[in-house]
Amino acid sequence: QRRSLAPSQLAKRKAGDDDEEEEEEEEDRHPPTTRKRPKPISETESGECYRSPFRKPLAQLTNRPHCLDSSQHEAFIRSILSKPFKVPIPNYKGPLGLRALGIKRAGLRSPLHDPFEEGALVLYEPPLLSAHDQLKIDKDKAPVHVVVDPVLSRVLRPHQREGVKFLWDCVTSRRIPGSHGCIMADEMGLGKTLQCITLMWTLLRQSPDCKPEIEKAMVVSPSSLVRNWYNEVEKWLGGRIQPLAIDGGSKEEIDRKLVGFMNQRGLRVPSPILIISYETFRLHAEALQKGSVGLVICDEGHRLKNSENQTYQALNSLNTPRRVLISGTPIQNDLLEYFSLVHFVNSGILGTAQEFKRHFEIPILKGRDADASEAERHKGEERLKELISIVNRCLIRRTSDILSKYLPVKIEQVVCCRLTPLQAELYKNFLKQAKPVEELKEGKISVSSLSSITSLKKLCNHPALIHDKCVEEEEGFMGALDLFPAGYSTKSVEPQLSGKMLVLDYILAVTKSTSNDKVVLVSNYTQTLDLFEKLCRNRRYLYVRLDGTMSIKKRAKIVERFNSPSSPEFIFMLSSKAGGCGLNLIGANRLVMFDPDWNPANDEQAMARVWRDGQKKTCYIYRLLSTGTIEEKIFQRQTHKKALSSCVVDEEQDVERHFSLGELKELFTLNETTTSDTHDKIKCRRCVNGHQVRPAPEGSDCTSDLSQWNHCADKRGLQDSVLKAAWDAAVTFTFHHHSHEEQRGIP
Repeated sequence: QRRSLAPSQLAKRKAGDDDEEEEEEEEDRHPPTTRKRPKPISETESGECYRSPFRKPLAQLTNRPHCLDSSQHEAFIRSILSKPFKVPIPNYKGPLGLRALGIKRAGLRSPLHDPFEEGALVLYEPPLLSAHDQLKIDKDKAPVHVVVDPVLSRVLRPHQREGVKFLWDCVTSRRIPGSHGCIMADEMGLGKTLQCITLMWTLLRQSPDCKPEIEKAMVVSPSSLVRNWYNEVEKWLGGRIQPLAIDGGSKEEIDRKLVGFMNQRGLRVPSPILIISYETFRLHAEALQKGSVGLVICDEGHRLKNSENQTYQALNSLNTPRRVLISGTPIQNDLLEYFSLVHFVNSGILGTAQEFKRHFEIPILKGRDADASEAERHKGEERLKELISIVNRCLIRRTSDILSKYLPVKIEQVVCCRLTPLQAELYKNFLKQAKPVEELKEGKISVSSLSSITSLKKLCNHPALIHDKCVEEEEGFMGALDLFPAGYSTKSVEPQLSGKMLVLDYILAVTKSTSNDKVVLVSNYTQTLDLFEKLCRNRRYLYVRLDGTMSIKKRAKIVERFNSPSSPEFIFMLSSKAGGCGLNLIGANRLVMFDPDWNPANDEQAMARVWRDGQKKTCYIYRLLSTGTIEEKIFQRQTHKKALSSCVVDEEQDVERHFSLGELKELFTLNETTTSDTHDKIKCRRCVNGHQVRPAPEGSDCTSDLSQWNHCADKRGLQDSVLKAAWDAAVTFTFHHHSHEEQRGIP
């Protein structure tokens, strides 16, 4: 019952209590005769105390010292303090079991991952110390093993493990003291992205000093690969790290994200990896140059071969010593471009540009001149060897032959297609009228020769591409309009007017009707892609198209959709200029390279889109060339080993500085009598009447230019059923290369 605490109530209760006490005392003096006092419940009949069986008797403390002698007391206290702290959990075997709480762990520092685990990839191993040195060393400064995270080392192939070790040695200045850069020049499909992700993750997490080597890393790539890099980081590292990928947005929004990234500090950086395109980096370089970044990786780095462009200068001014340049097709033949790449990753290793030119470029070029003396040739070879020995310390390159162990067969075929009568007449008409031909006869070279080369290349693709010039009667096309069929219109595509388009039509039709394979179509010209679209609409093929007009986000989506086995798209059209680098198109296993490029690197990049990790089917690569035309001359230029230094030309405006007058004259010719101008010129000893009957003679110089091609074949020697169907239409000859020849025992 609740009782009031008011003062008046308390006084009343106190007075009442006093009265009760007086009454009790009175009862004690005069107990009533009728009332009997009850026995306490704790007493029995015999007067003994009752004790509950559930109540344990109190025990006297025994751990109290019985004697206050000082020596015994001190010994007792020491015995208490000497006992280590133990977690009060039965059978607990955690790390605190043998440690005193709050006391720093004694002994050497330990690595993040076990270096002695089976399959461990150890990037750094501390030097072995004698017992005497171990006593002298400062345990807080002893170096530890650097071991790649087992999550990644388990999936790395042998060549990738070697590549990660090379990259780590370079960026930590262990290969070249004072230099922290390198060039990863593996061919396409060897897993350069995975190797670089492994490098970044290792540097962000550990070092010999038992702390992260870097705080932040940056990946700069072509715009079409930004989302691909983000997906690869997510794929291999899961949720262990959160990269920041910038693939769109307003200028203010991008600046805000970049400033936030650069301001991150400390061991717990929320987004330690930035993925950005070259274009975005160039436009927002000012925000990125205000701080420092531990590592910069430049994907498809061959675009940095010109040290004068803005992108190169913006990246070079970035405050970071560690630089990795990735390129599946490095420029190894043009010395100035090669210098730019090496100078970017390791500034000063080859001296200044003037010193490089004086010490390396001039002697090497003089030594390769046809009129060079023996002394100049010898000096050039020595300087070339010296250059290679320096550069190879920071460059690693492996070929795609390694992939033969892991990927299905790849059959690459060069298909020579004859010109149609209309193409042949237009071609000859152009050669008669064009001014460059007359100027070359007079010993002159002009800019008009470059546009003439482009016109001939477009004519080889399809007459529709030069129809406008015929209508306007431009130079070389006077009266050419009369050669077209009556009522001809460019609104509809007519495959029968182009030899290559006719072969392509057959390849697509046979592939569609006999298999579930998908096809990638690649061209250097968007006008040619327009023709592909018209052909697909006529034949009712489902297709997607990627060129320079497509946004970055949309590119990633259509690639992902095309690679899905359930997607209905049959054809992927690709502009080699816009998306030839780095894309993964394993959803298709057939690729048609419709026209060649002056730079073989561009062709190699585009052709490597389908033969990559994840591919399950046999891959077929078709390189279409118009027989006896300028396209065969371009192909010969790519493969001829004596002209390697001129194979690195990127744009047609550079053709004149690599071609002699005689070679330029040869470009403007048409050989109508041959099945393959290339095969005629190499005088192949493997063939009789154009059909291969035996392997190439060992050490034969006559076949050295086509040593990469395992077979030459006419229709009798052809094994590809798709190409056989197109042979009678326009094909004249093929060269083909089998990626697994050695494994299959084929000569």
